[in-house]
Amino acid sequence: MQGMGGGDCPFEFNFDAGTFKAGDTVSYRIVGSPMFEDMPFAGALLEVHDDHVIIAGDPNDASVRYRGTRESRPQVQANEI
Repeated sequence: MQGMGGGDCPFEFNFDAGTFKAGDTVSYRIVGSPMFEDMPFAGALLEVHDDHVIIAGDPNDASVRYRGTRESRPQVQANEI
């Protein structure tokens, strides 16, 4: 996100899936929809499990949660959105 309008990126991402913890900000992708294919999204981790994570989909609405893969850039299936 650097170089987009000048200035530094306002987020500090954790890209190390081995150290994920609730509260970390991650960059995630939505897969399964051409509309979102190349767009990165930022979200906070709400839960971290052995094989998946739960990402806050909307910081203003706690009920919006996405299940993502547990990898450096989690992937969320489009049908979760």
